Amino acid sequence: MSHNIKEIARLAGVSKSTASRVISGKGYASPEVRARVQTVVEQLQYKPNAVARAMVAKRTHDIGVIVFRDRPPIVSHPLYGKLIDAILAAAEARGYSVFLKTDQEMSLRSTDFLLERRVDGLILISRLRKNVIDYIKRFNVPYLMVNGSTDDPDVLHLVSRDEEGGDRAASHLHERGHRRYFVIAGPQEHRSHALRLTGFRGGLERLGADAVDVVYSPESNFESGARLLEANWQAFEAGGYTALFTTNDMLALGALKVLQAKAVAVPGRVAVMGFDDIVHAGMHTPALTTVRVDTDGIGRGAVEMLDRLIRQEEDLPKLTEYASELIVRDST
Repeated sequence: MSHNIKEIARLAGVSKSTASRVISGKGYASPEVRARVQTVVEQLQYKPNAVARAMVAKRTHDIGVIVFRDRPPIVSHPLYGKLIDAILAAAEARGYSVFLKTDQEMSLRSTDFLLERRVDGLILISRLRKNVIDYIKRFNVPYLMVNGSTDDPDVLHLVSRDEEGGDRAASHLHERGHRRYFVIAGPQEHRSHALRLTGFRGGLERLGADAVDVVYSPESNFESGARLLEANWQAFEAGGYTALFTTNDMLALGALKVLQAKAVAVPGRVAVMGFDDIVHAGMHTPALTTVRVDTDGIGRGAVEMLDRLIRQEEDLPKLTEYASELIVRDST
């Protein structure tokens, strides 16, 4: 049987407000009154519910996470899945529960859902429209952005150094003796894909590459990598390319499927390199050389930074960048 604070007050012979002060530990109550209330609480095994605790503390110890992505997969996305796992683990370690929402329409519905649940703060993942940020600001809820970009100077965001990673990919392939490169680039409206391509091109320009041919994919999945290489196969063969770089691992694995179907030796004839270091990269044969994104560090950092925002700490960095790491495997 559940009991409420009104019943506690009646049985202890005190007012509801006095019972509330004793239970919350805030405000004055005489030792005698405090003992009476505590005796009733122990007898009834009364425990304040989460809503009542939140009203007293003005915190729910819940945080909201929204993944803004217009195409599936979302939660099962190999990169975002790892990032969400890291956020969940870090949140649990700090005593937070997590509401996770996805938003394919880049709308305000997921934001409204979480604000209605009085979350203490929000982690916004991937690209989103400025109207979302403007809307959240109206409610004075702490928030930050992960793996996105914005011109708003007030937004705290945590990102991977994707451009640096693209440059590292170019350097690695150049060091392996490659001079002619074929690139499959994912959607350029996404910060990560755009910066990775920029870094790769910049690195090759610095190194004096002979030829770079880029084809663009509106999607960043396995099927797109296979489809685009198949569609451009004649140009690929005619160009004499010896290295293939893609702006994420799923595109690379799709391209690898086509190369294997055509009996092209990898890395003997063509070296293949991706980006992200998803779990599938190391499981493939040949294992995929890639650039690792520090999803664990970003996820932990996002929760830590949001916790500091919730606690109203000052002088927090507006931009936190996480270094990428070259992972050399069999495909190069």
